[in-house]
This record gives sequence, C-alpha cells and structure tokens, in this order.
Amino acid sequence: FDAMQAFIRVVESGSFTKAAATLQMNKTTVTQLIQQLETRLRVKLLNRTTRKVHVTADGTVYYEHAVRLLAAMDDAETSLSSAVTTPRGKLRVDVPSPLARLILVPALPEFYAQYPDIQIDLGASDRKVDMIRENVDCVIRGGGISEQSLIARHVGDLTIGAYATPNYLAHAGTPTHPNQLEQSEHYLVGYLNS
Repeated sequence: FDAMQAFIRVVESGSFTKAAATLQMNKTTVTQLIQQLETRLRVKLLNRTTRKVHVTADGTVYYEHAVRLLAAMDDAETSLSSAVTTPRGKLRVDVPSPLARLILVPALPEFYAQYPDIQIDLGASDRKVDMIRENVDCVIRGGGISEQSLIARHVGDLTIGAYATPNYLAHAGTPTHPNQLEQSEHYLVGYLNS
C-alpha cells in the first residue's frame, strides 16, 4: 500500500521530490517503492527523465485502479474508526466565489463546532481545477463530469436567468424575446467562463 500511495503521489505531482515531500518520506524511499512496485508488477509504470516524469499506458491503468482501491480502503477504515474517533485532517475544497461567500463561509462556525479537527483549505474560483495535479479533495461546479476517475454527486440546481433593474427597464424597455437583448439600446453584462 505504501508503494501504491507513493506511485499515486508521483503521478499527481509529476515529481518524485514533490511526492516525497507530501508523503513525508525521502526521495530515495519513494524511488525504491516505485521500483519495487514495477518489479512486482513486471511493467514499467513511469518514464523518467532528468526534468519530468511521464506515466506510461500501463501506469495510467494502474493509477486508476490504485486510486479506487485506496479510496475504498480509506472508506472502510473510516467507517470502522468513526465510532471511536472524530473526523480530522486537511480538506482542500474549491467552489465558485458566490457559493463560498453566501453559503460556505457563513456555515463555517457551525461546521468547526461539529468538526474541530478538520482544517479546510477553501479556494473560491470558477476556473477548471485539475483535482489530481492540484491535490484538491472536492470541487463544486455546474455541469457534467469529464474525468471518469472522479466521483460526482448532485448537490442542487441553479437557475440561470437574465436580470434587470426597474429603472433600466423603464429607460431601455422590457424585452419580450432574448434576441431583443442584442439590439443597441440594451446594455449587457455577460458572464464568461474560462
């Protein structure tokens, strides 16, 4: 399991040095764990150069299985130990800025009262987060999921609409069709996602 964890961290960070740092091991130990894993599996999982680590095709397949296996093992251990201990650790989360400001941040005092041993590292952005490379545990985003190795849960629905103040409508007129918004007498503030 240590070798699997080391392999996952190397893939996610793209570096033996960074993986060693996150695992609180020395680089030599991580290198040896990966070599032992490759020997046991009889496949090359990583291509190494002096500057970069690339995952092989076999490594990609093994990575996906290893992530699921370790997550399942962690879930099993957590479910057994939850009766004895309270949840603890660091949780990296990234959510859209309005959700952070209006919902999550106001709920933090109650959350921390219930889970004092959890440290939340909260990012507020609308950018696409590479959860694996950035070591982010959870994101909240709208739309479908493109990375098949991730698990998605529906947490709510968001209504999107066009909004205007009464003063603006008195000045520019109330459109009856979205095409009318393209006319020159209307000013639009559009939201563009990266």
